Amino acid sequence: MDFLNKYNIKIDNKDLLLMALTHSSYSNEHGCGNYERLEFLGDAVLQLITSEYFYNTLNNGEGELSKVRASFVCEEALAQYSKDIGIDKHIRVGNGQLKDVNDTIIADCFESVLGAIYLDKGFEVAKKYVLEVITPYIKKHHLFLGDFKSRLQELVQTDRKTLEYVLINESGPSHDKTFVFDVVIDGIVYGRGVGKSKKEAEQHAAREALKKCAK
Repeated sequence: MDFLNKYNIKIDNKDLLLMALTHSSYSNEHGCGNYERLEFLGDAVLQLITSEYFYNTLNNGEGELSKVRASFVCEEALAQYSKDIGIDKHIRVGNGQLKDVNDTIIADCFESVLGAIYLDKGFEVAKKYVLEVITPYIKKHHLFLGDFKSRLQELVQTDRKTLEYVLINESGPSHDKTFVFDVVIDGIVYGRGVGKSKKEAEQHAAREALKKCAK
């Protein structure tokens, strides 16, 4: 587990790091601890680091700061960070979960690993690590999935237009459904999205609508 080497971080407590990578499905099968408590801690550390960063770098009010922070600590963002770092390749799950190591689990492990770094190395090392991972995305103004619907809503509200998401199709067995949604603005279809959940499909539709609105 050398994925932290590029950040010059070496966790002394190997058991702590292993726990940070252990999903409850694995712990239930093997009778060991899992990452949930570390995820709880890591979430708080992440909120503090990102809050301080945006407080110091932006001059916005509380509401706007909260929105900006949320866009870089949403599930999709955390899952992307985990994949970039290589955390996803080391997550331990139970046999029943092997085919479904989804973005929720991968995102959770970004926070749990951060919790482990904080406990083992302290706040300053944790802060340096988070900023090294996240700031390249911030400087590129990266738009994560979790941000599309809210941005489209704000855009439509500015123009006082109506906005609705219309379910076009739903297919597949109950445990593996696929949804198709259109986003309709003032009666005109601006985007179509496909996803494994209604929320995901709506977000994809909103992303397509934003692309069209930007032209």
